[in-house]
Amino acid sequence: MKKEIENRISKAVDERKEELLQLLADLVSFPTVSPPARNTGEVQNYIANFLEVHQFETDSWDVFPKDPNVVGIKRGTDGLHYHSLIINGHIDVAEVGDESAWTVPVFKLTNKDGFVFGRGTSDMKGAVAATLFAAKLLKELNIELKGDLQIQSVIGEEAGEAGTLSCLEKGYTADFALVVDGSNRQIHGQGGVITGWITIKSKEVFHDAMRMKMLHAGGLIKGASAIEKMMKIIAGLQDLERHWAVTKQYPGFAPGTTTINPAVIEGGRHAAFIADECRLWVTVHFYPNETYESVTAEIEEHLNQVAMSDLWLRENPLQYRWGGKSMIEERGEIFPALKMDAEQAAVQLLAECHQQIDKNPVIIGMSKSVTDAGWLGAAGIPTVIYGPGKLEEAHSVDEKLNIEELLSFTKTLLLFISQWCNTKK
Repeated sequence: MKKEIENRISKAVDERKEELLQLLADLVSFPTVSPPARNTGEVQNYIANFLEVHQFETDSWDVFPKDPNVVGIKRGTDGLHYHSLIINGHIDVAEVGDESAWTVPVFKLTNKDGFVFGRGTSDMKGAVAATLFAAKLLKELNIELKGDLQIQSVIGEEAGEAGTLSCLEKGYTADFALVVDGSNRQIHGQGGVITGWITIKSKEVFHDAMRMKMLHAGGLIKGASAIEKMMKIIAGLQDLERHWAVTKQYPGFAPGTTTINPAVIEGGRHAAFIADECRLWVTVHFYPNETYESVTAEIEEHLNQVAMSDLWLRENPLQYRWGGKSMIEERGEIFPALKMDAEQAAVQLLAECHQQIDKNPVIIGMSKSVTDAGWLGAAGIPTVIYGPGKLEEAHSVDEKLNIEELLSFTKTLLLFISQWCNTKK
């Protein structure tokens, strides 16, 4: 029976390849670039209508104005006793930059040399198109599901906006989640990322002429430049980063992956004043066995010790602001890490489905990037990343996706859905 379903799936995907590519062409034609974002309403309406035509219940709500999430659910015939599945993908795409650098149209799908070109083909409208096409074939191949299938088309991943978190906050959950972001069809977990602001703010403001009275013994003015004091904090972050490089490790990651990047510095008010405020924007990478709460606590503890060694910083303590739900709205983001269990039943089944289609074992490892998968894992849902597309194609000029890879992914996805949603809890 399983072999018969596999053959039917493979035959249907191969014969109807052009339908899949037209679906992808439709998605690519919507310029859902983020930033600036606030432009996904039309494509999300297209997706909601597509799912409704193929017998999915849909829900849609604005995460930000003109940026709605869409969730479609195909109810199983016995959801109480059989496994449910989330398939999650983001519909926003990366910035384009100078379009004159492209040799193909940015938002019109181009098919040549075995690849399809266009912004979002690899990251990740190819995977979203495959997911929608799989939903269509379920109905047309008369594949009955006993467990619930949930498709999430979310916004905001490119700008660290919490579209997937919004799905969780609305109560959408399942027994397993598959984030179909590009992994070259390897099964991945991931590390995490958080950004944060470290601020030094003087309790007093001094004119530039007062600097001479701050510098020599007996100057009488207990003041300092916030910019100069931030140099001590940056040095402290470098010490902690080096310490992490030799004391922390995790399988699948190179030593030193736990970085602390001082990415942006802002400070001062005018050349005629001593800088009374300085803000440092940092990006922190951490391992799957850590949380963003634990690593930010480590950073604060270390920097507070650095500050205690400075007489002025003791009286002008450091201020911290970590994370946020949008790099656009709040200049802050969080991507939780995903600690994957390769022995989990759904992961093993996905590996088997991959091997059935590819005739080769799947590679199981860790992503070098971050995705929304960490939010699902943090909510207690067993989750992996598995999707078509190579990391180096994401955000690239002349972004492309191998057509055979897209077809193989579609077959594996459909086979996995048909088996996992018909497996008893």
